[in-house]
Formats: sequence, C-alpha cells, structure tokens
Amino acid sequence: MRKLLIITLLAALACSTKTPPVNKFSDAVLVKIYDLKDRRQTDSLINFLSSENPVYRRETALAFASVQDSAASLALGTSLLEDPDTLVKRNAAFALGQTGGTQAVNALIPSLENKERVVLREVLEALGKTIERNDLAVLSQLQSDDSLIQEGLAAGFYHLGVRKKADSVVTRRAATFLTNRFSVKTRLAAASYFARSSTIEGRGYEEKLIAAAQQDKSSDVRMAAVRGFRHLEQSEALYILNEIIESDLDYRVRVNAVSAGRYFSITEAEGLLFKGLKDSVEMVRVAAAEVINSNGEGYKGKLLHPAINDASSPRVKSNLYSAFFKTNPKAGIVEEIVRIYSKASSYYKSDLLLALGEARGSHETNAFEFIYGELLNDKNDKVVRSSAAAALVSMNTRKGTKIPASEFLKIYKQAILQSDVAVTGIVSVALMDKSLNYKEEIKDLSFLYEAKAKLSLPKDIESLQPLENSIAYLEGKDKPAALKNDYNHPIDWTFVKTIPLNQLVEIRTKKGTIVLRMLVAEAPGSVANFLTLVKQKYFDGKFFHRVVPNFVIQSGCNRGDGFGSEDYSIRSEFSMRRYSTGSVGMASAGKDTEGTQWFITHSNTPHLDGRYTIFAETMKGMNVVHKIEVGDKILDVTVKNILKR
Repeated sequence: MRKLLIITLLAALACSTKTPPVNKFSDAVLVKIYDLKDRRQTDSLINFLSSENPVYRRETALAFASVQDSAASLALGTSLLEDPDTLVKRNAAFALGQTGGTQAVNALIPSLENKERVVLREVLEALGKTIERNDLAVLSQLQSDDSLIQEGLAAGFYHLGVRKKADSVVTRRAATFLTNRFSVKTRLAAASYFARSSTIEGRGYEEKLIAAAQQDKSSDVRMAAVRGFRHLEQSEALYILNEIIESDLDYRVRVNAVSAGRYFSITEAEGLLFKGLKDSVEMVRVAAAEVINSNGEGYKGKLLHPAINDASSPRVKSNLYSAFFKTNPKAGIVEEIVRIYSKASSYYKSDLLLALGEARGSHETNAFEFIYGELLNDKNDKVVRSSAAAALVSMNTRKGTKIPASEFLKIYKQAILQSDVAVTGIVSVALMDKSLNYKEEIKDLSFLYEAKAKLSLPKDIESLQPLENSIAYLEGKDKPAALKNDYNHPIDWTFVKTIPLNQLVEIRTKKGTIVLRMLVAEAPGSVANFLTLVKQKYFDGKFFHRVVPNFVIQSGCNRGDGFGSEDYSIRSEFSMRRYSTGSVGMASAGKDTEGTQWFITHSNTPHLDGRYTIFAETMKGMNVVHKIEVGDKILDVTVKNILKR
C-alpha cells in the first residue's frame, strides 16, 4: 500500500512538473486547421465548421477570413445563423465580410436580428464591406444605444464610404457619431468615413467635423477628422488648418493638417504649407514639401527658392527642387542639383533624380542626359538605378515633354537588357502608355521576352506583372490575368510550436531601440518566417527604405528600394486585430505575396485592416519609430526574452 502511494505521488509530481505548451499549437487539430488555411484547402477546412469542439469551429470560421473563398460562404452563413457559440458566429461574420459576394450578404442581413452584441457588431461592419446601394437602409436606419453596436455601425459606414456606396443619409448618420457622447472607436470610425471617402454625398456635417478636428481628446480622431477637411469649402478649411498647425501638440495631427493642403490651391494654401516647412518635427516638414511638390504646377510664389536654401533635410530639399522645376526656374538649377548629388548618399541621390525628372523647358535636355547616364551606369547601386528609371518614366509620360519618345525608347531597351528587376518593371509601365504610341514604334519585342525569361515567380511578381501587361499591349492582346503566387513555402510547425506567446524581438538603430512582441497565435506563418530571418541575421544592416509621414516605416528589402524579395512567398494571415499605433505588418504586392518586407505604423490605419497581415506589436520604442527617416540603417535584430505579464 505504501509503495502504491509513493508511485501515485511520483506520478502526480511528474504531471505537475511537466513543461506546459508555449502556445496553442501543441494541439494537433489546431495545427491541421491552420495548415489547411495556409494551403487554402477549402474542401478539407470546411469540415471543421461542424466539429463538436467550439474552439475548432471558431478557428475554422476565422481561417476563412484569410482564405476568402466564396465556396465557403454558404457554410459560413449557416454557422453565423445557427451555431450555438457566440464567437463562432462573430468569426463567421468577419470571414463573410472579408469574402464578400451575394451569398455573404444573404447570410449577413438576416443576422441583424441577432441579439448577441459582439456578433451584431461584426455583422454591421461586414455589411459595410459587402452590401450595394439598394440595401443601404439596413444600416442607415438602424438605431441603438449600445456602444458596441454603435461602433459596428460606424465601422460599416466607413467601409461604405471607402467603397463609394454611401448616400446622404449615411453621411448624416456618420456625422452624428463624431460627438463626444460616443466611444473613441465609434468617433474614430466616423472620422475615418470623412477622411477616406473620396466623395461625400450630403451636407450638414461640417460643424461636427471641425469640432472633432479641434476639440476631440483623442489624437487619432483629430488626425482622421483633419484629413476629412478635403470635403470642406476651401477658405473655411484652410483657416482652421492654419490654427491646427500652430496649436496641436501631436505632430501627427500637424502632418495630416499640412497633407490636407493638397486638396486646395497652392496659392491659397501657401501660408499653411510654408508654416509646415518650419515645423520643429521632420515629418511635418517632409509632408509640407511633398504637398508643395504635388501641387506646384505653375506656382509663382517667391518663397520657394529661399525655402530650398533653408531646408536642412535632404528629402525636403529634393521635393522643393522638384516643385521648383514646375515654376520655370532660373538657369543653372540642374547644375546646382548635380553638384549636391555628387556628395549625396544613395537615398538622397534617389530623391534628387526624381526631382530632375520634373525638369522641363530649357532644363529638360541636361536633366535627361544626366538621369539616363546614372541609369545605365552599372556601378551605381540598385536604389539609384531604380530611381533613375522612375525619373525617366516621369519625364517621358509628362504632357509637353520636348524630348522625342524614341529617345527614351533607346534608353529603355539598354536598361532592360541590363537585367535589373526593378528597372524592368518600372520601364514596362511607360511602354504601355497609349499616349506615347510605342505600339507602333516597337517592332521587335525580343528584348522584352529576353527580360521575361530572367524573371520568375514568386520572387519577381512586382516586375513580372507590368512586363507581361506591356507585352500583351504591344502585341495587341487582352490584358493578362493578374499573377498569383502558387503555394511554395509550408509553415515550419515544429518551429512554430517552440515560439512563446510573448516572444520579444529587439531592433537596434542609431536612433534607438524598438522592441516588438510577436503574435504567434494570430499569425504563426508570418512570425515563424520573421524569426527565421532574424536568426539568419537577414535584417542586420538593412535600411528603412520607405517612410511615409504619419503612416509607416518599412524595411526588410534586400535591394534597399522596395523591389527586393527572396525565392519564396508566404500566405496572408488576417485576424480581427486592427491596425493601431505601433502595429507591425507584412508588406505585400497583393494577397499571398508576402516575403521579407515589413512595416510599423505611426498611427491608426483602418484602410490596412483585413488586407495586410499583423504579426507583431511595438512594446517599446515608438519614440524611435517616429524619428526613423528614409536611409536609416538597422544595426541588428535579435530575439530577446519573453515578455512577462
């Protein structure tokens, strides 16, 4: 009896000291569900919607948000309407919204009768993604005092606006959600309706939108509301924007204020934009310079050249040079830029080449010759050459260019034969510009077929697609179907099972350190891919090649110009997590084309939700993220300790 007791105690002790699983993928069934999702095998995956285990049904319904196969819509609709588990129904609604189509709408509309608030909230947003104008009343006439339902309704309105399906009733309802009696998420969705809608039907929202931009306690709401000033009358909008640029303490709101200037005459917005050029924060100055550049055609103001001389930032300076070319500048401006260029870094050279691409009139020939010299110089790095190609295409496709298209074509042929993947993709866009009439001039397409033979999927999808389009156009054929990457990179589940839920990664730069928390439970394939690259020291020494003010910083390109990738791609993994400040997402050229490039967001970016995988979140170092500029180098990326809760 005593021996039996000892054996029992030892067995209990062994069980109690057994190492617990580090994440949910110790469950073989969950691995199967996620693997079927990764392989996009709808027929097999759909069977798990009838599992007795509600956890498996929840995960399966959510999996179809990434698969997005309409063949699953009927089964998802059944789950939404009949499953006894609330979270299964919520996930099914989300997946139907991601998938779209008539069957999705037919399942979502009856679900408006659902009394479970978390389900109804998701149904409302999904309807905003899927319904047509003839069904708008199902959203615009719904009333509720429940804050979660209001949030879902506002989110639905946002999607209707982005899809250009909203009417004046939706506009009026969205405006009511801007007031402080509603939750921050509801106000943010409503403000985003005005920020992201290219057109707005109806009036009467102006006063509420202005109040939100000036008075809302949430910087996120103010940012979105300011972006919505594109819909206001010019004089009223610019008066308020000038006040905001002088008073708002969050630089991101000021970025959006100067960015809103692009929707108005540069002559009228001059005061706002040149205030932006003197802001204490670099990103505000960059945003102002970019707006001046984009709106600078024919601008005759006297402030531009002094602003160039005052600019300390290469990116600001190059944007102002670009704008200056549009004002018929003084002689010698090309030579001035070339002198700066000779001592500039690669990324500054890139910006200066794009500025030279705007040269016109008496400056055009000198700029053209300098740009194509840099393009054909194989000693230049990839960043410089891809920018030179973009500058030539800009000059070639601009109305009024004096240099004959045939001269550009000679350069294009030489450049394509140099086999730079980015140059090939960029130049291909110009070759199918109907206004240039290259279809009549190009008789021999062998140089394009030679370039095509050197490109392959999945690595070169961003260049192969425009090349195939240009070949079809020049041969008088229909535009080919969009390219898709075949399944080529299975998830390493053995590795995934070893990744802790709160695994941290540290990114060191000269401007400071950024700490990320991996979200392995939500995006196992993306996390495993990222951590594998970290362990290979793939990101060490890479540059932040793309920085958009109050949007993202982006890295992971092996070329440094955004066209780089490796010989594989991974699948998109969409969860119900939304993009907020510090979200870390996978960059892509479309669904299921992700690889090595990733980005961190400066603020809420709802237009990325459900379109780009979120695989991590920033835990420390957002102050560093806000300071990163194009050309800043990553010193190293390392796997660190687990975040302790």
